[in-house]
Amino acid sequence: MKIFVAGHKGMVGSSILRELEKIGYNNLIFRNSSELDLRNQIQVNNFFKTERPEVVIDAAARVGGILANSQYPYQFLMENMLIQNNLIDAAVKFNVNKFIFLGSSCIYPKYATQPIKEDYLLTGPLEETNEWYAIAKISGVKACESIRKQYGRDFISLMPTNLYGPYDNFDLETSHVMPAMIRKFHEAKQDNSPVTLWGSGTPMREFLHVDDLAKAVVFMMNGIAAENLYNVGYGEDLTIKELAHLIQKVVGHKGEIIWDSSKPDGTPRKLMDNSKIKALGWNPEIQLSIGIAKTYDWFVSNIEKYKKVVIENK
Repeated sequence: MKIFVAGHKGMVGSSILRELEKIGYNNLIFRNSSELDLRNQIQVNNFFKTERPEVVIDAAARVGGILANSQYPYQFLMENMLIQNNLIDAAVKFNVNKFIFLGSSCIYPKYATQPIKEDYLLTGPLEETNEWYAIAKISGVKACESIRKQYGRDFISLMPTNLYGPYDNFDLETSHVMPAMIRKFHEAKQDNSPVTLWGSGTPMREFLHVDDLAKAVVFMMNGIAAENLYNVGYGEDLTIKELAHLIQKVVGHKGEIIWDSSKPDGTPRKLMDNSKIKALGWNPEIQLSIGIAKTYDWFVSNIEKYKKVVIENK
């Protein structure tokens, strides 16, 4: 199969690419943002017309944490819609039969019953701190669903829980909670100075190593999905405070942790119900403590080369 991995330089896309190469796929195509601007419909259509991919994996997105979502709501809404709409529409025009759209657990209501089932989509209001990104991703899910209904194509959406791993974004202004903590504890480690973290530490979060997600993507790519939407989660969660202490231990920081309760907590809890994809035969493999240690090792090894990433297509 000729497989196009969109966003191959980002954390998710690079992991998927590594997994495909490890298994033995060699007809892989990808482009960086200087070669193909996924926000440009003409460029995307020309690329599909020339390359004619048989499978498209959409791992390209503008991503970030609470601060980035709050500062750039328009960009998080519009750029993500441009990227995914151009890819989805070109896939329809040029007869791609297998399309895997990657979203986020933030598409579900803020106060959804836990664990969150796929059926809870659009049953309540979203979390305010990332609703712009969530609305864009919801539109992508519905676009893929409509294509299944209208054209009978195998377009599916996978909704991963909070991801972490190598090639994550460790910029303190735009990163998610785990890479931000890793960087903060690392920088405070030398003199064990206090580390200030956002919120109360009481919200609960679930974390999945990106390599487990990559295996789920390849697993779903090689079958025919019966439904359009599948959660991809680890199946267990912990409080942000517990996460902080775990990362602090891995990094070796021994200073004080200060919780800034003036900053938002975000959604109280987000635990994904992964029973649908597990029933098909996929299971996560990487334990959280082991995954954090591997991620920290990667961060330390690459800290000098770190660059801010706002679109996972560079």
